[in-house]
Amino acid sequence: MLKKLFSVLTVLIAVITLSACSESNEPIEGKQYKTLTVNLSTHKLPPVVEVFSLGCGHCRNLESVLPNIESLINDKIGKVHVTFNESAQISAMIFYAAAMQSDDGAVPPVMKVKLFELMQNHELSGADKKNQLDALFLENAMTSPYDLNDQQQKALFGYMKTAESVSVDAQIDSVPTFIINGKYQVLLPGHDNVDDIAKTINYLKNK
Repeated sequence: MLKKLFSVLTVLIAVITLSACSESNEPIEGKQYKTLTVNLSTHKLPPVVEVFSLGCGHCRNLESVLPNIESLINDKIGKVHVTFNESAQISAMIFYAAAMQSDDGAVPPVMKVKLFELMQNHELSGADKKNQLDALFLENAMTSPYDLNDQQQKALFGYMKTAESVSVDAQIDSVPTFIINGKYQVLLPGHDNVDDIAKTINYLKNK
């Protein structure tokens, strides 16, 4: 009987040991990320893209930690502005009007901060918001979205078309989020901190 008990204990210890060895700290699909139903590679997106909106408070808060994430993943983070409602479409047009007039499509950080502030200021009248937008673009040696010529408007609609396609194909219904290699979406609620987010992004970059 004692010999049989030792045999059972030996088996249990072996099972526990194997279980512990098989545990993985890899991000879990469905918790930290999901696979997109449509591959977005045809859009030629950067490897890591933040999907966001100038009208989103959480996106605005995330801006301050993006440089930290970039250092942890050793990569620059591209941006796609959602267009899933009328308000987001207006913000997207303003963002892309600035992006297409910026070096490498990257809106200057200080200007981006002011765009977030302006688009989330609901106390301004439409006229006042337009005047401040005009002044902000002028301050950055750019043409206001309201004064784009035909060629610039055509370029802007190209950006908008891509943004809309990404929003629809990826079935984006909330922001901020990240798309990796055009194939995976990071699920931010499944992470505790910036290091965890960076870990998932690095995992998906190499998946």
